Amino acid sequence: MSAPIPTLGGTSKSRPATAKIQAIADKVKSQLEEKEKKKYPTFKATEYKSQVVAGTNYFIKVQVEDDDFVHLRVFESLPHENKALALHNYQTNKTKQDELDYF
Repeated sequence: MSAPIPTLGGTSKSRPATAKIQAIADKVKSQLEEKEKKKYPTFKATEYKSQVVAGTNYFIKVQVEDDDFVHLRVFESLPHENKALALHNYQTNKTKQDELDYF
């Protein structure tokens, strides 16, 4: 069963991270590490939301330590644009309980 596609502009409900979402997080990990000037030995996607725009925004909650999480906003362009995944924004110092919201 495929995941429901959110309406244009709105975010989907929060869902458990899949292998695809972990792969997206892994692809932008180095961008985050460069911006934060630190390495994340643990980088486990736990949940996500998506938003259809002219491409797709993924909001991904990633566990980086026991109770330390980061929220990522990753943009995936439309397939015909052939662009790399881009880390558009992120939030650090999050907990497991913090709601994954648009940012």
